[in-house]
Amino acid sequence: MPSVLQTTPPGHFVVLYDGACRFCQVQMGKLIALARPGAVEAVNFQEPGVLARFPGLSHEACMAAMHLVTPDGRVYRGAEAAVRAAATRPVVGLFASVYYLPGVRQLCDAIYRLVAAHRYRIMGRAADAGECVNGTCALHARREP
Repeated sequence: MPSVLQTTPPGHFVVLYDGACRFCQVQMGKLIALARPGAVEAVNFQEPGVLARFPGLSHEACMAAMHLVTPDGRVYRGAEAAVRAAATRPVVGLFASVYYLPGVRQLCDAIYRLVAAHRYRIMGRAADAGECVNGTCALHARREP
């Protein structure tokens, strides 16, 4: 899904991910390693006050997919968020541009949605995630419009 959402510009790249998900934590480490050093800040949207910094992004939307907020406030989600974060490193960006080839984007997006919907089954909850509150342990099978 192309970016249609705009939020408060953070001045740098921010990836909002599910810090209560062990799989998400591991993959976020890999994504940050692919990105240009220091270019992307990984932020656990489950932390108190985080979503207040980004009006228009809901807990439900963030449970469905990670979100990348660009320095100017544009928002990308899912596989495209990962591609754009990785593309902050020019050499990786060349490989990441394959995502935009016809058919590749649709395939990547479908795989992303499948993995995101089952991420807690893949590796479980993070050890430091604490108690399940406000439905954070529930898998959100419903897709965003």
